[in-house]
Amino acid sequence: MRKVGPYGVETLPQVCAAGSGPAGSAAGSGAAASAAYRGPAASIDVPAAPAACRGALTERARLHWFRGDGGDPAALAEEFLAAHGLPLHDLTRPASGQHGTGVCGAALYLSAAAGALLAGAPAGAPEPAPALPDLAVVVYQHGPTRVTRPGPPPPWWLGEWVESWTPGQHAAAVDAVRAAIGRGDVYQSNLVGHAAAPYTGDPLPALSRLGALPGARYGGVLTGDGWAIGCASPETLVEVTDGQVITRPIKGTRPATATGRAELLASAKERAEHIMIVDLERNDLARIARTGTVTVDELFAVRRWCDLWQAESTVRAAAADGLGLADLLRATCPGGSVTGAPKLAALAQISVLEPVGRGASMGALGWVAPGHVDLGLTIRTAAADGQRLHTWAGGGITWDSDAHAEVAEAAAKTTPIRATLAGRRPQQGTAIR
Repeated sequence: MRKVGPYGVETLPQVCAAGSGPAGSAAGSGAAASAAYRGPAASIDVPAAPAACRGALTERARLHWFRGDGGDPAALAEEFLAAHGLPLHDLTRPASGQHGTGVCGAALYLSAAAGALLAGAPAGAPEPAPALPDLAVVVYQHGPTRVTRPGPPPPWWLGEWVESWTPGQHAAAVDAVRAAIGRGDVYQSNLVGHAAAPYTGDPLPALSRLGALPGARYGGVLTGDGWAIGCASPETLVEVTDGQVITRPIKGTRPATATGRAELLASAKERAEHIMIVDLERNDLARIARTGTVTVDELFAVRRWCDLWQAESTVRAAAADGLGLADLLRATCPGGSVTGAPKLAALAQISVLEPVGRGASMGALGWVAPGHVDLGLTIRTAAADGQRLHTWAGGGITWDSDAHAEVAEAAAKTTPIRATLAGRRPQQGTAIR
């Protein structure tokens, strides 16, 4: 392994992504457990990676970047990928095959803090898991994989969750947003809370269970030295295929019961909130689209994720000539459904009201390859550092929001996440409204 350049670049030519031992070989928390994060290549399960490739990927090169490093993370990602055989300077060009022994594609992760930087927003509160990079790009090739020998599951203990704010503080933040709406500062803002729990054992099986939850369009795990991210997101932040750009914002949540579905469909508040975000996403795509090509293919479709109903829309556009990855990230990050409208005003408000940073949540995570980008918005996402697991959850606040209902909705969203991480099965219909 050798360092290349000033941005934490690590190049691992012809080396599997595995660490020094099989996943799960370390017990306990801290450095011993973090060593288990770099599991065998056979376990690589990057969100949105081609299904046929997941069992045959080995790591070739890696870039880590932290916000304090300076520079433009979008440009760094594009340049790094091009240097390792994945040119994404023009996403309108036809994709070329990269399989066999050559480069297959890459995992791309961009934190909410990095997205806010790209948008020109102020820095938020300190991150609760500073070991996580703000940008991670991991290039993969096809190659021989190692098989992990079956054995008993390693011991796993997950402690009590400690919230970053109390229900009362969360409710007060909701009221602060409503006051800002009343002043005309914003139309809507998304508020996100955080919780952390100590653990012992290997966190990868727990994060892998999370990625396997029903409806996880971007289910999977990304790991690094001393950190790991598990994603069960159903939401497409941005997808580009054959020059078509798509985003699928999700806004509006109810328990997965017949009553919950009827309530979501009938809620004027949820529909108004959702349409505001669709309009924001139309504006984001218009910045990088051919004139007149932005369309809404589907509006307020109700779909299920785990034990929740959610409202989803599909916005599409034809990419402008010469659209590259860096400009795509600048236009779409951070996602409108987790910021608010207007986006910059909402981000400024978020930076003041939220007690800790958003970490691995509300960012982007997925797969990139020549002519193709597929990034999920990292909702329903957890992260591990050497000592704790971290989760985030929240919701969009409008003038019609009820503070206590918003606190309960955030709890509903995180309930199946925490149950899965602890090894319990989420129960249908038990979510709190």
